[in-house]
Amino acid sequence: MDSHGKTHQKEHDDAVSSNPVTLSKYSNRVELKTLLKRSDGGARLAGKRVVIGGWVKSSRAVKKDSPPPPPPPPSLAVPPPSTTTKSNVSCTEIIQSKMSIFRKLFDVLSGGGKTYPIFDKPEIAGGKKDTSPPEYIIYFLISDGSSVSSLQVVVDSAMSSIPATQLMSLGTCIVAEGVLRQPLAASAKHVIELEAEKLLHVGTVDSEKYPLSKKQLPLHLLRDFSHFRPRTTTVGSVTRVHSALTLASHTFFQSNGFQYVQVPVITTTGFGEMFRVTTLSGGETDGNVEKKHDGFSIDTIKAAIKEKTKLIDHLKRSDSNREAVVAAVHDLKKTTDLAAQLEKKQKPKSATVVKPEKLDVSKDFFGCDTYLTVSGRFHLESYASALGKVYSFGPRFTADKIDNARHLAEMWNVEAEMAFSELNDAMDWADEFFKFLLKYLLENRHEDMKFISKRVDKTVTTRLEATASNSLLRFSYTEAISFLQKATTRTFETKPKWGVALTEEHLSYLTDEICKGSVIIIHSYPKEVKPFYIRLNEDKKTVAAFDLVVPKVGVVISGSQNEERFEILDARIKELGSISGEKYEWYLDLRRHGTVKHSGISLRMEHMLLFSTGLPDIKDAVPFPRSWGKANN
Repeated sequence: MDSHGKTHQKEHDDAVSSNPVTLSKYSNRVELKTLLKRSDGGARLAGKRVVIGGWVKSSRAVKKDSPPPPPPPPSLAVPPPSTTTKSNVSCTEIIQSKMSIFRKLFDVLSGGGKTYPIFDKPEIAGGKKDTSPPEYIIYFLISDGSSVSSLQVVVDSAMSSIPATQLMSLGTCIVAEGVLRQPLAASAKHVIELEAEKLLHVGTVDSEKYPLSKKQLPLHLLRDFSHFRPRTTTVGSVTRVHSALTLASHTFFQSNGFQYVQVPVITTTGFGEMFRVTTLSGGETDGNVEKKHDGFSIDTIKAAIKEKTKLIDHLKRSDSNREAVVAAVHDLKKTTDLAAQLEKKQKPKSATVVKPEKLDVSKDFFGCDTYLTVSGRFHLESYASALGKVYSFGPRFTADKIDNARHLAEMWNVEAEMAFSELNDAMDWADEFFKFLLKYLLENRHEDMKFISKRVDKTVTTRLEATASNSLLRFSYTEAISFLQKATTRTFETKPKWGVALTEEHLSYLTDEICKGSVIIIHSYPKEVKPFYIRLNEDKKTVAAFDLVVPKVGVVISGSQNEERFEILDARIKELGSISGEKYEWYLDLRRHGTVKHSGISLRMEHMLLFSTGLPDIKDAVPFPRSWGKANN
């Protein structure tokens, strides 16, 4: 090597050594975001040996260069055209004469570099007879879920005994070791690619049964394959945004002096429709779940079957991919099976239902009535009364028989409680927390938000930026009712009058029409529409509760100042009559001994995710949704 070459090599080595590749902790592979999210796109890492792993997003292959064909024998040679006589030229001869032009054109369109003939998959599989097995160069786009971007990996098919068609199947898992390089073609879309030297692992897929495809499947069809849908770019981005919101929540509370407290999922107290927890079996459990099938309307199910059948017909008539049709047929079959089960269960021979109150709970695991928790704020109050500021994050359950785009049976809430805090403090606190989450996403999930704005909601980034920088509008429940009553051009299903609970229809009108897309906070609700433990206001009619409402989604944060006065809280429990005062003795004890004014909030994480991404249905905002009549996986 001459002195110039040595100098060039040293510069290259210095560039590589000054830009080391960070290995994934606890693994010898390199996460793709480490390579692709650098300021130079990874270009200065060229020449670095790495191990990467991921799943095939797309692939293409070209045959290796073959030696030029031998010249034809003289008897078959084509004589040169005469300069004096006009000869007849065949179409084949014309095409052959233009092959170099075609090759150059293909070179440009396919990314440049060496031109290879493209083959059909039957040819890869050995459909054509040949004296030796064909070899190909395969170009994979690999994703490992660490970012939106994918890495191009160049593999020689001779490295693996697995047929090229199986290697190239969407969803195949590949772990490869090789050297990073800049693409050979100047027109390539990728800044860096991996030239694989060996395949360390190949996890094949059954392409006939694998539900995903290169074509984009609608999100609602992916719900039946919730164990595979995180491999799609959209669900992957939503999941990373979800993770960022979780981290941001912990960051906000930890940086503001809150202590994290784990509250129980199984509880003896609560309100609303709750799931009963029991270990009783046999006839003793007939009344525990009130017969799940009783909540279904067979007419509703049959109507759904008709709609799903129409959808399949539409997909078959349109230019839809096979996977979409298969997924729709699978969904229809599940609905048809459910209808058959309901019809069978609703026959007169069904077992007699035993009412819950007739159960012998002394024989149950806990020896008393227990439920899945609806809220953790009760238990947080006891710790706020000792530590001052506490928060929790966990699943909350409601057994309401509702199936819509905004409701799930299991949702995760961020809940917090603060002593020496009143209603206005809680509203300020919720306002700041909400904006902190938006700013955190914009600053730390730029790539995912950019992708979501292209794929899901084009306005999402500008909406989050505007909301994070503007003041939230605040007004009372009474003012909200007045706004709704003045809406002479709008007819509501539930007539707005003082004392009724605000419905999704009411909230949507307030945010979209009255406040022109702004986020609002509504406070001071009638005591009849809020839980008994919320502090009674001086007017004796309203309570110190509020809701933070966002456009298109509804309530994202609920909060309240809870009742710290023993006599009033005790009287409220007795007023209701439907709840056992004995179960709340421990809660009343917090007022008997060292009571203090306190307030808290509860953020619905899935609803926050809907607002942050523009997703239309909450079932696409959680990994494994549980809703009325549906609990896949």
